[in-house]
Amino acid sequence: MEPLVVGAVAYTPNVVPIWEGIRDYYRTGPVEMDFVLFSHYGRQVDALVAGTIDIAWNTNLAWVRTVLQTGHRARALAMRDTDLTFRSHLVCRAGAGLRGPEDLKGRRLALGSRDSAQAAILPLHYLRREGIANGDIELLRIDSDLGKHGDTGRSELDAIRAVLDGDADAAAIGINTWESIGRDELMPDALESFWTSPTYCHCNFTALDTLAEERADAWTNHLLGMDWNDPEHRRIMELEGLRRWVRPQLDGYTDLFQAVAEQEIALRW
Repeated sequence: MEPLVVGAVAYTPNVVPIWEGIRDYYRTGPVEMDFVLFSHYGRQVDALVAGTIDIAWNTNLAWVRTVLQTGHRARALAMRDTDLTFRSHLVCRAGAGLRGPEDLKGRRLALGSRDSAQAAILPLHYLRREGIANGDIELLRIDSDLGKHGDTGRSELDAIRAVLDGDADAAAIGINTWESIGRDELMPDALESFWTSPTYCHCNFTALDTLAEERADAWTNHLLGMDWNDPEHRRIMELEGLRRWVRPQLDGYTDLFQAVAEQEIALRW
């Protein structure tokens, strides 16, 4: 039987060793797999919908787009433990005196790429939930690396630079950027987080209902069997940023579905 073909977006050079390692892991499993890399998520979603690939390693926005483009014929197979509790932060220069969303009124907020759920779409959604209306703040949109859905972190770093340079009063960034850049020794005491979003879900492996259930289940169960305590498995898991593969929790995408509808986010870019 032909291997299942999994799609992933090449947003960083270490994507190749990650997927070579996962492919090797599946050589011992009940179903083999291979992978193909895409330059952006729009092309990957289209390939999944067209049946060119069997499974897509999707961002949360790519998941929402797949669900909507297929009339809810998509199935989430698995996700990382770190995808369950994703958050966004609003950050400012240390000592700027911002204490919450209300303090942004009349100020400038730098957003990441417009296709980044964590650095643009969801922060705006949550700010509106907090009572911040259109026109209350000036938005500085930084569309770096469009098509990658914020995976490279480039637009978030550019948003931080706008704050440090005085071009914005605050920036919206994802928790990964905040934990790796915003408060470590690279920028000691330069920034502070003054608001944190509710938790939401990030990436998942997505398939359509055209993939035979027994093959999808066999592939998923083998993935869930990857063990952090196995040195070979751990090498891959560290590169991909998780300690455990888990089953999806679809409630964690509710806010993004709402945000996409409210902001009239295009299904294709």
